[in-house]
Amino acid sequence: MATGDTTYSKILLDESELPTQWYNLVADLPEPPPPALHPGTHEPAGPDDFAPLFPTALIEQEVTTQRYVDIPGGVLDVYRLWRPSPLFRARRLEALLDTPARIYYKYEGVSPAGSHKPNTAVPQAYYNHQEGITKLTTETGAGQWGSALAFATAQYGMECEVWQVAASYRAKPHRRTMMQIWGATVHSSPSEVTDYGRSLLAQDPDQPGSLGIAISEAVSMAVADPLTRYALGSVLNHVLLHQTIIGEEALLQLAKVGETPDLLVGCTGGGSNFGGLSFPFLREKLAGRMSPTIRCVEPAACPTLTKGEYRYDFGDTAGLTPLMKMHTLGHDFIPEPIHAGGLRYHGMSPLVSHLHEQGMVEAISVPQTECFAAALQFAKAEGIVPAPEPTHALAAAIREALVCKESGQEKVILTALCGHGHLDLASYEQYLSGQMVDYDLPDEQISAALQGVPILD
Repeated sequence: MATGDTTYSKILLDESELPTQWYNLVADLPEPPPPALHPGTHEPAGPDDFAPLFPTALIEQEVTTQRYVDIPGGVLDVYRLWRPSPLFRARRLEALLDTPARIYYKYEGVSPAGSHKPNTAVPQAYYNHQEGITKLTTETGAGQWGSALAFATAQYGMECEVWQVAASYRAKPHRRTMMQIWGATVHSSPSEVTDYGRSLLAQDPDQPGSLGIAISEAVSMAVADPLTRYALGSVLNHVLLHQTIIGEEALLQLAKVGETPDLLVGCTGGGSNFGGLSFPFLREKLAGRMSPTIRCVEPAACPTLTKGEYRYDFGDTAGLTPLMKMHTLGHDFIPEPIHAGGLRYHGMSPLVSHLHEQGMVEAISVPQTECFAAALQFAKAEGIVPAPEPTHALAAAIREALVCKESGQEKVILTALCGHGHLDLASYEQYLSGQMVDYDLPDEQISAALQGVPILD
């Protein structure tokens, strides 16, 4: 902890200070994460195995051990529409909690799509466009990622087709509208568009869907067309690489006021927001320049890190993707339709999972009513209505700030407010009306879902 300037509430960077490189944490790890495996041979997956899904540049970024990757000028040009993003000190929240802790949040809701997701959507669209790809397919949970990719493909004159998890598709129609404004075609998943979707709807017409199912549908459509590729909004190394611009900016901003975090908390579904904020700070920690506790926060209804098993599993429900070693609840797992749709994923980033196994990060789970209670405190104090996903990190930050109140410790707490909740007001309405309930995932449900996970020697 460092005691810095106390006269500010918002810390800005000039456009000239915009980072021009992404950071690759793999280069600094004492032990590299296990490789992805071919789903048929169970041998390490090579570039040819990823070629039907991703352009060459992204495949190279997925496996690179280079510490820094230059951000192309064509990506920086789009980034400048909203980057650098602001870092705020939550002074009014601190006063409301009567805590000596100093709480900072990196606000990514200033992007055109209202979240951190364009940080990777833009480079993914750029690299595909550079290789002559004309269309991208993807899945989306809450709609944040689908919105971001629709925005990004519009910047490069590409088509975009999105499978939105059915529970979200029904609950968040304005997310669908936003995607359509940017030119995307949007389907409820499972859909009648794919063979897999039709098979699931035949079994259950009211199927709520899952990110795993939506991934299967998007992947199946991408591999069928040589001019179409698939884009993923979280989980994979290249996605987390692109998101590190968040943490790189935050490091510069905190340095301006002489602060160093004691605790870094991030909501964790697939891992992109958490990795984007934390990886540059973990680099500094590994180098001995700071020593923050780094904490993942996930929903109690989808506790991948806290209750899942660390083993090889498919990234999608149909088993079309390479096998990745990660914390998983089982690729057949269908989560409860909680409001933090972006966190309802059965697996976790292999890189974040590896860090957790190595003891470099810790994890907790939080019920959604506590998250929304924290969101209301934050909104009343700071004026921003958060998306349901970052309310998990806010709840954890508030927990820690109250511990500081009891102990008198002046900790510095840093989190990423990865998006606003302007299109999630139906969730808030349910909480305010007293209709929201918590889902604590039973162990037997996890055990049942894990039965379908491949057993590897």
